[in-house]
Formats: sequence, C-alpha cells, structure tokens
Amino acid sequence: MTGQPHYRPARQAQPRPMPRLSRLALERAQSSHDQIAAILGTELLKGTYAPGTNMPAEPQLIQRFQISRTVMREVMKTLAAKGFVISKTKVGTRVRDPVYWNYFDADVLAWRVRLGLDDEFMKSLTEVRRALEPPAAALAARRCAPADIARLRECVRQMARTDHTRQSFAEADLDFHLAIGSASGNPLMRSMASVIETALVASFAHSSPVDEPEDHEATVNGHAAVVDAIEAGDEAAAAAAILKVINIGVYRIDVTRKKQRGKHNK
Repeated sequence: MTGQPHYRPARQAQPRPMPRLSRLALERAQSSHDQIAAILGTELLKGTYAPGTNMPAEPQLIQRFQISRTVMREVMKTLAAKGFVISKTKVGTRVRDPVYWNYFDADVLAWRVRLGLDDEFMKSLTEVRRALEPPAAALAARRCAPADIARLRECVRQMARTDHTRQSFAEADLDFHLAIGSASGNPLMRSMASVIETALVASFAHSSPVDEPEDHEATVNGHAAVVDAIEAGDEAAAAAAILKVINIGVYRIDVTRKKQRGKHNK
C-alpha cells in the first residue's frame, strides 16, 4: 500500500486530550493494598482457591504479607467488591462462583492479562467488542458534535506518527476508541473502556501495526475511515468501518500466534 494516510486535519480549535488509563502500562507503582489485592486476585483467577471454599484465615494472610489487620480487611473488601469473595460471620471469607466475578472491572482484566490470555478469553473479548463498538460508532454518527470530530481527527493524527513504540501506539489507539465512546453520547458505552484497553494490551503484546510500515498505514487509514463515516452522519458505514478495524486486529493476532506456535512445534 502506498501514499499517505487519508486523515484530514481538524478544523476546530485544539481538542482536549482524552485521559489515558494507567492500567495500559501494566508495570505501574502500586500501594501495598493494590499489590496484595493483585496477588490474591490473580490466585483466585488461577483457581488456587476453589469456589465454595474459604480463603486462608486472616491471621495467616497477615503473617504471609506482613501487613496490618486494617490493610488486610481493606484488601478483602476490594475483592468482595469485585465479586470474588463474600464474608460471613462465623463462616469466614468464602470464594464465590466465577459467575459473580466482575470481568468488566479494570483491575480484574489487568490481572487476567498478567496471567496470559488464552485463545478462549481473547475470543470473548473480541465478541464483546464486536457487539458494542459498532453500535457506539453508529450512535456517534448520529449524535457527534464538531468538537468530537476534532478530537477524533487529532487521535488519528497521533496514530499516524512514525516514531511510535508499541506502547505509545497502543495509547493513541486507546484514545481513539475512548473518543468514539464519548462521541456516542452513551455513558455506558464509554464505561466499556476497560474491555477495549485489555484487548489492545493483549494484542499489542503479540504484535503491533508499528512493526510494519504498511500495516501501520493501513491501520491509520482504517481508523480515519471510521471518522469519515461519523462526520458524514452515515451510521451503517461507521459501524462497518469500526468492525473492520477490529477484525483486522484480530487477524493480525491470529497470524502472529500461528507463527509462534509453528516455531514452538519445530
């Protein structure tokens, strides 16, 4: 593919940058509370503590982590809020069935990424994205304001930079998808950012469009096509364009994983 990405510069004043989620960088400064919640949350995801059984007794956990009772209880409150455990008087802290676990929680998804995402979970992430992002793009085409278009054009411009690392491109890509959710005018669409973020983190850990110039250009053009459709008010085209963006990313990951498996099987 030749030529420059076909994004157009924004005609509005410089848009406000979209906030970036700190969890995109999985290695981040954490308090002792965060670290212990992450350790126990990861162990729960791995099945270290079976559903229906009790977590280790509080004194045992305090001894293990060398923390105060206050911190330990706050950790358990955090895990309970995410649906992992439930505490009952004279019973203890019991592990709940995974049906109650909040996989839309940004921390839970980040812990799941640290464990490594298997094909089945990646498939689940993709199914959620395919179900939610095309309608969000269609709503953006119906409701967006000039400031939304300016923000989206700026996101595409940032994605088109040629000095990206995998990390910086993932951040620019995330900004774009957050802007779509914002432009949809539906706060529930915007709240799905943690799912999109997890999918991007997982996918770019394997391969990134910036690894190949042609792939980078095609990806930028694909995102620009979404903005073109939104600006034109074409709901069907906007939905189709963002679905194509998702599918191209999924295809890239499938190809990369097949190559990796081929190397391991030799």
